[in-house]
Amino acid sequence: MSNIKIRREQLLKPLSAVVGVVERKHTLPILSNVLIETKNKKLRIVGTDLELQISTETDGIDSENSVFTVSARKFLDITRSLPAEIDITLQASTDLLKINAGKSKFSLQLLPANDFPQMQLSDTEGLKFAVSADAFRDLLTKIQYAMAVQDIRYYLNGILLSINNSMLIAAATDGHRLAIDSIQLDVEITKRLDVIIPRKAVIELIKLLSDNNDPIEIQLSATQVVFKQNSFELRSKIIDGKFPDYKRVIPSGYTKTILINRQLLNQSIARAAILTNDKNKGIRVVLTENNLRIICHNNEQEEAQEDLEIEYNNEPIDIGFNVQYLLDILNNVSCETIQLSLNDSTSSLLINIPGEDNFNYVVMPMRI
Repeated sequence: MSNIKIRREQLLKPLSAVVGVVERKHTLPILSNVLIETKNKKLRIVGTDLELQISTETDGIDSENSVFTVSARKFLDITRSLPAEIDITLQASTDLLKINAGKSKFSLQLLPANDFPQMQLSDTEGLKFAVSADAFRDLLTKIQYAMAVQDIRYYLNGILLSINNSMLIAAATDGHRLAIDSIQLDVEITKRLDVIIPRKAVIELIKLLSDNNDPIEIQLSATQVVFKQNSFELRSKIIDGKFPDYKRVIPSGYTKTILINRQLLNQSIARAAILTNDKNKGIRVVLTENNLRIICHNNEQEEAQEDLEIEYNNEPIDIGFNVQYLLDILNNVSCETIQLSLNDSTSSLLINIPGEDNFNYVVMPMRI
């Protein structure tokens, strides 16, 4: 029997980071577990669903060397429910984990660590480079909402990461809208490589990057992507498919542009969206001289109307959009002003951020 002594906070944070990848119900029972390994005063926790794996590491643990697997959700729920700053003692035997904390005692079933399927490094190393965590998190946040959700076109259920002339380009589309942004890398890379990272990996990665600005090391290969930071490693298989040519989707030559306060536009659209429903997500955007009007109707003959003053002296445009597609970008960028560009009532809408030439968001119109 091995003993581990650890503070609740030392265990809760790394355990919470890993549990997101673990499936609640799985045909393989061990995939509902996390792997716990202590070695040389370090605690390593691993969770996987065979496609995605997250591991965390914590230093300064009072422990003998041990390795076991335990139910991810039960272990997290117990740890989370314990009082803050309490000391936890873990005793692992062949088939049981005993948890003691103050006057609380629990026993959880264990499964053999040898049966736990850890993902291995791919044979081909591919490209390896480091980026600022802040810059990479911002890159992902500004485009992730445009990913498809369980689309039959499986290559849309994720984001494209593309390395081209030392630029790291990220793009996401669900076939109705496209978001794209890029950052300049500090290292010179002449090789071109495109990989599609699954949706689940992107969402978990953004969570892991939420409170740490240490540089993140990225390793891309033809079959796998690895993200490493001081406290965690995320390893994911990539989607085998060809991402659409995003360059062909971005319109050019638009002459009708307006600048507008992002927060005011967001608030106006959000109010109008109150009258939309699951079946009808459409709103009308009407441009007239120095005015932008947002109109929403529903099947109950109810109507919302919002007017915003703008600088616009071109011909009128009356066009419809999915309201959620507009709210997504307005809620996921932090700029004060955004630029809207249109051609006519049948063309797509191009949204840019002044001063950020690499960011583009394209939304297809819809019939209202």
